Amino acid sequence: MAVRVQREDFDVAAETDKLIGGRTDVGAIVTFTGRVRGSDDGRQIAALTLEHYPDMTEAELARIEAEAQARWALQASLIVHRVGELTAGDNIVLVITAAAHREAAFEAAGFLMDYLKTRAPFWKKETTPSGESAWVEARAEDESAAKRWR
Repeated sequence: MAVRVQREDFDVAAETDKLIGGRTDVGAIVTFTGRVRGSDDGRQIAALTLEHYPDMTEAELARIEAEAQARWALQASLIVHRVGELTAGDNIVLVITAAAHREAAFEAAGFLMDYLKTRAPFWKKETTPSGESAWVEARAEDESAAKRWR
């Protein structure tokens, strides 16, 4: 189990290699990379700023990762979430789940991403190319997707 909140970018292949190493008990690896979109609902987005309370955020991400480990037979998992100001095209989040079989890896990755979209303690602010900014509101479709895990 591993959780990191950081300003620096990440390398998906390097993180996967580091997490899995030379393990031979892993038959399935699912990776999800979230990136900053350049537009949303017709609005142009120049930057996305993510804020958080470090101790609270890391503890909560560790808790949800432990829940994924308890619900599915995972050999390894990783959550890397970036904070600070990110621009369109930048990586935001990486979730990696590894299991003996694909179903557990896919299900756990979906669970973790739905949690990160709806419950993780991050505050997001979008900034347009003209400099206008607004806090991002929760989306009904994200909440609806997360209900399947309750």
